[in-house]
Amino acid sequence: MSKKQRVLTGITTTGTPPLGNYVGAIKPAIAASRADDIDSFYFLADYHALVKCEDPERVQRSTLEIAATWLALGLDTSRSVFYRQSDVPEIPELTWLLTCVTAKGLMNRAHAYKASVDANLKAEEDPDFGVTMGLYSYPVLMAADILMFNAKRVPVGKDQVQHLEMARDIAQRFNHRYGELFELPEAEVDEHVATLPGTDGRKMSKSYDNTIPLWLPEKKLRKAIMKIKTNSQEPGEPKDPDSAAVFSVYAAFASPEQRAAMRQAFADGIAWGEVKQQLFELINAELTVPRERYEALISDPAKVEKELTVGAERARELSRPFIAELREAVGIRRLG
Repeated sequence: MSKKQRVLTGITTTGTPPLGNYVGAIKPAIAASRADDIDSFYFLADYHALVKCEDPERVQRSTLEIAATWLALGLDTSRSVFYRQSDVPEIPELTWLLTCVTAKGLMNRAHAYKASVDANLKAEEDPDFGVTMGLYSYPVLMAADILMFNAKRVPVGKDQVQHLEMARDIAQRFNHRYGELFELPEAEVDEHVATLPGTDGRKMSKSYDNTIPLWLPEKKLRKAIMKIKTNSQEPGEPKDPDSAAVFSVYAAFASPEQRAAMRQAFADGIAWGEVKQQLFELINAELTVPRERYEALISDPAKVEKELTVGAERARELSRPFIAELREAVGIRRLG
């Protein structure tokens, strides 16, 4: 029998997921977690959140919202390990062990750090103005997240590939010094990941303020969809689905048959208002039951907490013996 492949995904707790995040990341990840040949690990990266977010209430609220989102959308926690990063104390301990083999030169090349330095130089500030050690060394914490569970595959966006390469570099240095203890992780970049256009036609992004929040109530969801930008073509005029943001969003939720029917409707000159109404009905039908589950979980934080506590215990069944092995390897041992 072939060994299961371990796949690990982290979700930073700094906000509520928009519709684009659901289609592009959460939905495919939950589907993948049901595969029999995959060992799935999903964690809430609340230590990472502290690098960007200084609002304690927001970090806590976001942890609840994101955990409730994954559970409401059908993550099966009996088939995957779902935990909060801060509930696994072996992760920060491993971060220190890895820090001690990580070259400063490697950290100097990290994109986020370089971007901060460049912005400071442009503003004629000190190069390290406003740079915390959290920002500077968070690729080491990310390496610890991955290496703690010897994950083989790590699905990431293109902007995170460098961090995976750093994790491999750090693992190789550690293995060279102390023996082959870490598997070298591989970045998994999905070129076909669905990136939804926002209400203004550009990529859906919080920085453009054009996102549609995932858990909007029915009336507000319809209102947001009705705001999606379209051109001035009249009803009856044939329309091009491939240049219409509203069709891209529809395609992300529709079955192949529904997509084909909508293409035909575009050729037949369907009115924009009708397209948006059908899009609303399609999305609302998919989210109605999960939305009810989400509302129930949000109003019962103890239930979410219990899921995370059970998940952390399952994670620690692996992390406790492994950190003991790593301590032994580096010479932190009992005397006599």
